[in-house]
Amino acid sequence: MFSSRLPGNLRPNRLSERLAAKRRSGAAILDLTESNPTQAGFAYPTQAILQALADARSLRYEPSPAGLPEAREAVADYYAARGQTVEPERILLTSSTSEAYSYLFKLLADPGDEVLVPRPSYPLFAFLAALESLRIVPYPLVYHGAWALDWDALARAVTPRTRAIVLVNPNNPTGSFLKKDERKEVIRLCAERNLALLSDEVFADYCFKPDARRVASLADVEEVPTFCLSGLSKVAGLPQMKVGWMVLAGPAPERAAVRERLELIADTYLSVGTPVQHALPQLLALGTSVREQIAARVQENLASLRSAVEGTACCALDVEGGWYAILKLPRTRSEEDWCLELLDQDSVLVQPGFFYDFDSEAFLVASLLPPPDTFREGIRRLLARVSLH
Repeated sequence: MFSSRLPGNLRPNRLSERLAAKRRSGAAILDLTESNPTQAGFAYPTQAILQALADARSLRYEPSPAGLPEAREAVADYYAARGQTVEPERILLTSSTSEAYSYLFKLLADPGDEVLVPRPSYPLFAFLAALESLRIVPYPLVYHGAWALDWDALARAVTPRTRAIVLVNPNNPTGSFLKKDERKEVIRLCAERNLALLSDEVFADYCFKPDARRVASLADVEEVPTFCLSGLSKVAGLPQMKVGWMVLAGPAPERAAVRERLELIADTYLSVGTPVQHALPQLLALGTSVREQIAARVQENLASLRSAVEGTACCALDVEGGWYAILKLPRTRSEEDWCLELLDQDSVLVQPGFFYDFDSEAFLVASLLPPPDTFREGIRRLLARVSLH
């Protein structure tokens, strides 16, 4: 009865089942997986946000597949403030980066084709690709005090059915940015194999320290078809507003054909709401204060984590940006067992590394977004639990 694109087993995993039971019991959970900024105690300019949505023009429907001109101009201004030139005609609005991936998979690939994605990385890729009848092929990121692409493995992963390489810059959850020498090699490989580049840059505003080697964005790539994804969810801490975008880069002669086809796909759905498009200039401006709060919070929690793990059996892997940290624990038990014990015994919720497709154990992933008091206490309990083993 159901499509094979959907999972056959929808049963929750053990950690989700245990968490639901814990919450039903009324237990207070120290949630170190929180990724929703609207639930993390930040001060939002509430009235100004609501006023931005009260635009009378929102009562008139003006379907525009790429997005309303003033909304796209606002996104271009966001890039200009970051020192990047992105013309509005290179911008196409979507309801989210997930929808942007859906559009791009439709644009670039046929059923059965392949897309290369980093490992470890965000677990949603496999599901998004499956819904488009595509196959995800991982390529490894390797860690030797810092994260880097494994060039040989990336090149070997390309097959005649490969259509695109996905980069996440900075990666989620490793927090590693693409470096300039890596950018050069990736572009060379794409040019040789006739591949597109998809650069997920939703966390690009959250870097922990300057680094001249770092690539801030691929929006200026000219050699190969390139698509840079971002949106209000991370840029302004407003995931509920449901606005994302993609920037079209690559060879200028090809961009018109790319845009024409993407607009055809977008015109089929027309999913971005009119009110939020009219509000986008104000929301991007108002989001600056929220983004600054988030940046300060994740920096504070990261410093707290690094201090807390000193002299313990745990270590915090190097992270350059984003909202997450990775802890390496002793392999005295599996990641799942560590997570279940922490939840059962200490009411601390963290995610196991295998959720993000880590290829070895034992790693735990913690969000840097929770309030500092919650974060510090959760890490204290975690380290105390590890010390018992």
